[in-house]
Amino acid sequence: MKCQICRFFVGLLALLSVNSAAASPSLDAPPAKVVVIPIRSEIDQAELFILRRGLKEAIAQHADTVVLDMETPGGSLAVTFEMLKALEKFPGKTLTYINREAISAGALISAGTDAIYFAPDGIIGAAAPVLAGGGDIDETMREKIVSYLKARVRSISEGKGYRGEVISAMIDDDAELRIGEVTLKRKGELLSLTAVEALKSYGDPPRPLLGAGIAENLGALLDQVHGAGRYSVQTFEVSWSEKLAKILNGITPLLLGVGLVCLFMEFKTPGFGIFGIAGIFLLGLIFFGQFAAGLSGHEPALYFLLGVSMVAAELFFFPGVVIVAVMGAALMLGSLVMAMTDLWPSDPIRFSGDALVLPLVNVLAGVVLAAVLFLVLLKYLPRGSFWNRMVLDAAIGGAPVAGRALAGVPDDAGGLLLGKTGIAATGLFPSGQVVIDEKRYEARLAVGSAVVGTPVRVVALGGFSLTVEVVS
Repeated sequence: MKCQICRFFVGLLALLSVNSAAASPSLDAPPAKVVVIPIRSEIDQAELFILRRGLKEAIAQHADTVVLDMETPGGSLAVTFEMLKALEKFPGKTLTYINREAISAGALISAGTDAIYFAPDGIIGAAAPVLAGGGDIDETMREKIVSYLKARVRSISEGKGYRGEVISAMIDDDAELRIGEVTLKRKGELLSLTAVEALKSYGDPPRPLLGAGIAENLGALLDQVHGAGRYSVQTFEVSWSEKLAKILNGITPLLLGVGLVCLFMEFKTPGFGIFGIAGIFLLGLIFFGQFAAGLSGHEPALYFLLGVSMVAAELFFFPGVVIVAVMGAALMLGSLVMAMTDLWPSDPIRFSGDALVLPLVNVLAGVVLAAVLFLVLLKYLPRGSFWNRMVLDAAIGGAPVAGRALAGVPDDAGGLLLGKTGIAATGLFPSGQVVIDEKRYEARLAVGSAVVGTPVRVVALGGFSLTVEVVS
């Protein structure tokens, strides 16, 4: 009997020790990965860019926790919604640390995280929508916006205690907030809370009103959540790149249009010069802007360079093999769309309408602008000194002729170009310029290449250039 009792207590102690070990984190477990993203100024695109880039990096690194280091007076409502959507993408734990204040849009963003912590002097509240300049919104429009905001808050606050009711009371001054017999906000005022007020408990059973805890600083907060020394931290910072990306993303179609025209002009001129440098620089700005905005990684830029290489290969090494150039152009445009699309490491690529509308609009606008600029250049610049200096001074004097002569109409000498001979005014690799009867024309070798001064003969006429062959 005594042996059975002994065995019973030994088994009970073993069971308790197993449960205790399961409840407490193992000292051998790797430290938690924590990513801290600052939200430290007015909510605008720069804050969205740093949040999106930080979240994607956190997902790629399999981080356990993302902390928003919050100190903001509010800002754009549209950007706030984009930031809330981005937060939903992170599969781990999201926390807000109200370092000083989370006013207006800051309160809404805080509501989208799993838990809200406060610095001792932290404040949250006053989230009523106002105009960009701070003025009041028309009453009818205000009611619509408030109703929508409250619905959004309820959707992101389900299962989080009193959060939905509290944030709604910060949005709507006509709402009354009561918990049991306690009135926390009367009609006609907006709710704001200090750290101590946010942590007061109400109801039966008692639950904190809004906050999960108070911490002196971020380190103390992470000690509470993960244990002292049981985490590693990576901190992102808003830098000049996010601020520059805000400007670049606003002029993407212009950069794309001018950049494409510059690359086309580079292909049509001998050697490598200012047009190529300008085109690469402008398109590089597009990719940089999308990367800094947290939309893309480095892959779209590599795909674009591959597309450029395919187009160049067709022009210089495989003239007439149209499929290579078409595939290269498609790869270039596709990489631009990809660069502007909001892709996430944890999500499969979905070519949904919502995700592709803006990138496609930007790319199509850039292509249309490039076509317009090209037509303007084709019509006006060949007659001016600028074009002559930039493109043709490296060759023999004279200006290129296009249009009527290239279509087979008799030239000024009264004869047809077809069958006439001349010399290469620039290198033909395979495109360039030739001189026939002291006039310069855009031309292209059917096969091979030729250096300056090589005798050539016209074998075909195109809409914008001649096709020539080397005279042996």
